[in-house]
Amino acid sequence: MQQRQLDRSTVTALVTEATAAPSMHNAQPWRFRFDTAEGVLLLRADPERAMPGSDPDNRALHIGCGAALFNLRVAAAHVGLSAQTRLLPEPGDPFLMAAVRLAGPGGTAGVEDDLVRLQPAIRQRHTSRHPFAEKDVPEDVQVGLQRAAAAEGAVLIFARPWHVETVLDLVHDAESRDALDAGARKDLERWTRLGAEADTAVDGVPEYAFGPRKRDGKAPLRDFAGRRTVADRGSTVFEHTPHLALLSTSGDGPADWLRAGQALERVLLEATLADLATSLTSHPLESADLRRLARDPVSGIGQVQMVLRLGYGPRGPATPRRPVADVLDIV
Repeated sequence: MQQRQLDRSTVTALVTEATAAPSMHNAQPWRFRFDTAEGVLLLRADPERAMPGSDPDNRALHIGCGAALFNLRVAAAHVGLSAQTRLLPEPGDPFLMAAVRLAGPGGTAGVEDDLVRLQPAIRQRHTSRHPFAEKDVPEDVQVGLQRAAAAEGAVLIFARPWHVETVLDLVHDAESRDALDAGARKDLERWTRLGAEADTAVDGVPEYAFGPRKRDGKAPLRDFAGRRTVADRGSTVFEHTPHLALLSTSGDGPADWLRAGQALERVLLEATLADLATSLTSHPLESADLRRLARDPVSGIGQVQMVLRLGYGPRGPATPRRPVADVLDIV
């Protein structure tokens, strides 16, 4: 079968889907470059959108780019394209995250048909910083999410109640440290959008996505307002028994972080299709000593890359996205 020549509108549509991915503080730390002659789409990390105070080793930056890469694979499969992917293809260029060769079906890689059904969830998935119902996640749903993580080379562990308490303690520890950490506060303030700025923002976390303040409950949520006042925000009671899942990889280098990002987005899309609301916290993972304590003490294996909160409740509002023209070059 001849290689399918991709037009500008198709590539733009694929990248639009890719950039709906989550990233730390919604910084959207990615850029794309499509080589028309080669049919190769390059994904680069944007170091200008890194967070030196909260993410000094760029782990979260890689995870965000990995999530965008997974959305790209889903979008490609949806339109019948194969996406042959190489992670970190140039060792001398650490910000080149992936090279994706896009072609019509029939190549050696083939179309990832199992991803097609996930495509509607790309636009439905939103981070929810609202209370969830005190309702268990069915075991079959948990198993499905674990299989989704495993398909991308990661492990998803649903924390048992005593482990949940440990993780919550770590979150509180991290919150206390942030209050004294000028670098972390600077990152937070750089990527939050208050007042009129929230209405025109194309990145960051706008105040309408902060969710209410927590009056009671144990749900682990970063308060993006900090000590700043947000009009009409209100407060409410959150769940006392949050359902937390820890996403881990066996290794802890840049390639592992990219795999973790792909696994994370696959889990989030599957959760969305299962009518679950989701939010993420990397708070207890941003300090090396706290991160070590977050792993499951029973299995004692793997490197925790993200903590997920899942449950039944509102999905939260869509957060802004940069225009595709700002992140995509076609040559």
